[in-house]
Amino acid sequence: MNIQFKKGVLEMCVLSLLKQGDKYGYELADTVGRKIDISEGSIYPLLKRLRNEGYFEVYLKESPSGPARKYYRLTQKGRDTQTMLENEWKDFSHSVTEILGGNGNE
Repeated sequence: MNIQFKKGVLEMCVLSLLKQGDKYGYELADTVGRKIDISEGSIYPLLKRLRNEGYFEVYLKESPSGPARKYYRLTQKGRDTQTMLENEWKDFSHSVTEILGGNGNE
């Protein structure tokens, strides 16, 4: 898949996963990586940037199988941004589907 496609949607995917509930870094990387071919290392710089921009907060939680894990929780700014990105994505993908010859309802 085109690297630019991946870069363009990775932020939205991470925010969407966090909208479903708090997650730790490896969990996010693994979940996204099962659907989109990315390296695990590409998620962590994104997480750092999004945290610095105030989209989520971080907290430590004990793990039953090792050291404490760093969990990510969306802030209101993160929720608002996720909703905006999702709406933009739906409009964009609908338009692209129409251009490609589909009916846009798929």
